[in-house]
Amino acid sequence: MSETVLKAENMSKTYIMGKREVHALSDLNLQVKRGEFVAVMGPSGSGKSTFMNILGFLDRPTSGQYLLEGINGENLSMDELAEIRNRKIGFVFQGFNLLSRTSALENVELPLVYAGTPTHKRKEIAKRALSEVGLKGREHHHPSQLSGGEQQRVAIARALVNQPSILLADEPTGNLDSKTSEEIMTIFQHLNQEIGITIIMITHEQDIASFAKRNILFKDGRIVDDHPNSVRTAASWRGGRK
Repeated sequence: MSETVLKAENMSKTYIMGKREVHALSDLNLQVKRGEFVAVMGPSGSGKSTFMNILGFLDRPTSGQYLLEGINGENLSMDELAEIRNRKIGFVFQGFNLLSRTSALENVELPLVYAGTPTHKRKEIAKRALSEVGLKGREHHHPSQLSGGEQQRVAIARALVNQPSILLADEPTGNLDSKTSEEIMTIFQHLNQEIGITIIMITHEQDIASFAKRNILFKDGRIVDDHPNSVRTAASWRGGRK
């Protein structure tokens, strides 16, 4: 049986808004096995962004617990949480979040700088990651010299360099056109199917969610549907959009 990478047990998150309590998440129970590719969907305000923040140790549950490879962040310091994020979690955002005045290679090296990796090894690992996402030969281009799809490839490479336990992608195709979205999702499928990276992705597009192996639907802070998916390939996606 595949190893459990993350587990939520009776996990809830409540925010105090003035005199009002907002229940962003309510009693979630969930497991994700190593090697899964999960798409999380739901309307605005359904709790999926709060869920993703907790998975990335950017927030803590109000009650219940969240475990990443058996690690509970509840009593960890901010520095300890930052170290876990850098070692075990890769983040890919809708807005790419690249440093504009540094090259693609330098952007990808950043997590390795924080991890204390020696310079010569950093460059080797970063070049390999850029090659993995199809950017060999573009290492010294700055973000302004790259298309939106290429910038997102740089962001994916950056998320991979520390060999994280999970890759968290928040609307990774939200700023991209259909053709580029297809290319990015093909990269995610390659990373998941060929390399075995565990991916959890937020998306509001069913077309994009169909590339994942498992779809989870949030509504009002609860999981209302969780089912395996008939994985769509890039070719079938193109055919469905004609």
